[in-house]
Amino acid sequence: MFSVDVSTNLGSIDVKTTNNTGLSPEYWTERIIDKLISISDNADPMVKAQAQAFKDSMTQVVLLYLKQAIASDRATVAGLLQKQGHKDMADIIRRL
Repeated sequence: MFSVDVSTNLGSIDVKTTNNTGLSPEYWTERIIDKLISISDNADPMVKAQAQAFKDSMTQVVLLYLKQAIASDRATVAGLLQKQGHKDMADIIRRL
């Protein structure tokens, strides 16, 4: 006979809700950056300042490319709708 001890640590769970919308690019940027870059509370103040500046810079880069990806996807959807003869819906998508 043998036994196995198993333990898990879920960490913190965060719930975000919206009303008739999806989550914003800013929300997703924050989630991405928090997963990619963490700064130790015990870090040297100079290193911590450099790390924060890097994190802030990367936040702007990620946000820019997320917004461009959204615009690109909308252009693709609008193009497909227009190709299928739904010009009115394609125009609505382009205006979003």
